[in-house]
Amino acid sequence: MEEMTAEKMKTGAVEGLFTGGTVLCDGAMGTMLYAGGVFIHKCFDELNLSQPDLVRGVHEEYLQAGSQVIETNTFGANAFRLERYGLRDKVREINLAGARLARQCVERIREKQASDAFVAGAMGPLGVRLEPLGPTSLDEARAAFAEQVKALTEGGVDLLIVETMMSLDEAEQAIRAARSEAPDLPIIVMMTVDEEGNCLDGASPDTAAVRLTELGADAIGCNCSAGPATVLSVIECMSKATKLPLAAMPNAGLPRAVDGRNIYLCSPEYMASFARKMVKAGATFVGGCCGTTPSHIRAMRSSLRAIDAQEAAVRPVAQPHTESKVTPEPLGKRSRVGSLIAAGDFMTMVEIVPPRGIDCSKEIEGADQLHKLGVHAINVPDSPRASARMSAQSLCVQIQQNVGIETILHYTCRDRNVLSIQSDLLGASSIGLRNILCLTGDPPKLGNYPDATAIFDVDAIGLVNVVRNLNHGLDIGRNSIGASTGFTIAVAANPGIPDIENEIRRFAYKVEAGAEYVITQPVFDLRLLEAFLKRIEGFRIPLVAGIWPLTSLRNAEFMKNDLRVSMPEEIMTRMAAVGSPEAAKAEGIKIAQEMLLESRGMVQGVQVSAPFGKYAAAAEVLEVLR
Repeated sequence: MEEMTAEKMKTGAVEGLFTGGTVLCDGAMGTMLYAGGVFIHKCFDELNLSQPDLVRGVHEEYLQAGSQVIETNTFGANAFRLERYGLRDKVREINLAGARLARQCVERIREKQASDAFVAGAMGPLGVRLEPLGPTSLDEARAAFAEQVKALTEGGVDLLIVETMMSLDEAEQAIRAARSEAPDLPIIVMMTVDEEGNCLDGASPDTAAVRLTELGADAIGCNCSAGPATVLSVIECMSKATKLPLAAMPNAGLPRAVDGRNIYLCSPEYMASFARKMVKAGATFVGGCCGTTPSHIRAMRSSLRAIDAQEAAVRPVAQPHTESKVTPEPLGKRSRVGSLIAAGDFMTMVEIVPPRGIDCSKEIEGADQLHKLGVHAINVPDSPRASARMSAQSLCVQIQQNVGIETILHYTCRDRNVLSIQSDLLGASSIGLRNILCLTGDPPKLGNYPDATAIFDVDAIGLVNVVRNLNHGLDIGRNSIGASTGFTIAVAANPGIPDIENEIRRFAYKVEAGAEYVITQPVFDLRLLEAFLKRIEGFRIPLVAGIWPLTSLRNAEFMKNDLRVSMPEEIMTRMAAVGSPEAAKAEGIKIAQEMLLESRGMVQGVQVSAPFGKYAAAAEVLEVLR
């Protein structure tokens, strides 16, 4: 391995790291702290304050093993992650302490061994999902990274390492924060990948390389992931797409359960053999991630001495990555629902809930009756209230095939990760479903299997972005799928929710993400609907009002207390005044008809629910339109 020149050692110029030979970095911090007796559920970043000698000892071991760059113990020291431990107000203190501890160790090694070493401020992912796939805005993410950068810079780091990034959008915010708060500090940015070598947001290594280069990183690469072999393949791919120095810091393989403990089984010798391969593939910065120890770094140092880093292969620059984006058909040509929305025609739809078993003859019969009455579309909920029912997609297909009426598929994020979401939606498009209502979904605790596990990889905002991308012929990694899925995109809104400010904010995000029309929760208070319409004037899309024919006072109470639907006292009084179940149902239909007629001039359509499968009640509500 090429040693640093005397001039570099004398000046301590960090820029030399990016223009000279191979640079050996350190290994895992968390692995060493855990081995030192720290409980796994403790905040490891906080140890900078409570157990500084332990952290300092790890740094010193890596320096003695030959590391030329050591990372601060601040991987998770951002506002979002620290908040989980009640340490949100200690972001600056923890990062500052982490930088100063590493700096002390570097200065000591300089004095004792007359050799140079550098401190890298470590910044990991925020641990939250960013827009467009999550509720955290890009501005909030950038601010969290900026807070870390300020403290690390104040503590005296020589460079920044942004690592284990799962999405390019998050990496971009980290880079922007670093360039804003510490424009003179070099930045190494490393993505983490799956076993197939793709970033966790679906981007390929060459796509990541091109984008990170354009964003202004000083070096890019891959860390963590599934082990040395996977990281090597990523480095080989990235080397063809950028001239920037590359960084490779893999895990010591995937952990294996041994006697109840997760053990990383890659030996120091095995890691050392891959270190040579990574340098030959073009890596400048080489180190380790989870499971690596000073023994691994020591072996890697010995191995790298045996090769000449300057013989690394020349890295040609690939042509810039281009997306095979397609233009979806105009809204009016995608489906009948789309044509009604685009033309401004008043639309009627009825909600039919899937059965709890496999027999959907009642639902198909109800859809047929409604179709003959002139209803434009059938809405099919996706396991409402987190209940176990026939899949909404299956019922949609059967209704369309047997009745000939279009359906609107409710699709929730509760039960699927981003892979299955894309698979489901591609399948839905291929079998003729063209209308999607994007929903976050009720949590399992509300349903009949409260211990079931929810996923929520994305929320409704993120789902809209996924569907919009599919409509443009792209998956979430911006890879081509060949053609547009052709969906009309609907979202939900609740004009009567108590936290209306948050509802308006999220609705604006949904519109920005690509929503084309909105269906509201049931409306019982027209004043709230009017107020909502005024609040969204700057980003209004066609609105379909939800209409629910109440069946009893208890039903009204359920809507008010369980579903958070605004229910005026006059409605409650009217439902309480009736004397029999039949009279209550008649009063509920009358109220629904009033809501429909009074709202018609404000909205572009109505969705009428059929409580307890009473499709005749929904039909009776719509009769008032005649």
